[in-house]
Amino acid sequence: MPRTTRSAFVTQPVVAALRLFDSAHAACQHRLEQARSRVAETVRFWDAWRGNPRAVGAIVPSGQGLARAMTAQIPIGKGSILELGAGTGAFTRALLARGIHERDLVLIEREPVFLEALRYEFPSARVQSLDAARLPATCMGQGGPAAATVCGLPLLNMGTRTQMRILAGAFAQMAPNAPLFLFTYGPYCPVRRQVLHRLGLKAVRAGAVLANLPPAGVWKITRRGFKPISRSAVAGTPGSGH
Repeated sequence: MPRTTRSAFVTQPVVAALRLFDSAHAACQHRLEQARSRVAETVRFWDAWRGNPRAVGAIVPSGQGLARAMTAQIPIGKGSILELGAGTGAFTRALLARGIHERDLVLIEREPVFLEALRYEFPSARVQSLDAARLPATCMGQGGPAAATVCGLPLLNMGTRTQMRILAGAFAQMAPNAPLFLFTYGPYCPVRRQVLHRLGLKAVRAGAVLANLPPAGVWKITRRGFKPISRSAVAGTPGSGH
């Protein structure tokens, strides 16, 4: 066998083996980074939970199955997306995986432990330190009305007036036919009927994620018509919560 042929015969398997090793090493590094990210996410979640368990609501971060269910019906390319209570970024990552551009995301969060991580992980998104019950009129900036809202807030833990303010504030930022998606660990929609009726909204079940811990249901909230929500309807609401 000629020397050049023998050299090529030996070199090709070595090159293939090195490439396979590089590919396996890169895959291991990727999995390691994902594991580190999940650990860091869980630590941030528990830090926030210890500081204010009622505001966090859940006992563990939202799983990937719930995140996919929450974002499965989000319209792509129709405008900006508003996220209330972005938390650890589970729903945000699902929105990006669905095809929403990061620059089209407006993330609302008030817990400092989450804010820093959100700004680091999603530098092109508009991350705002705000109370979802007191959204300013300029919340969406130049992005125009939101094409949809994803709500990760524990509405079941909130009083009627707080629910009213959050829903009214969100729909004031949204296009007339835009939906709002939320989840709950209970069997019924967490938004009180009184709130839905006064704001002219309707709720339909959009899915269930039994594999989530704990199992969760997804609800879709939309307007019954195109009449704007009045501030007087919110201000005149009796009930607990501020």
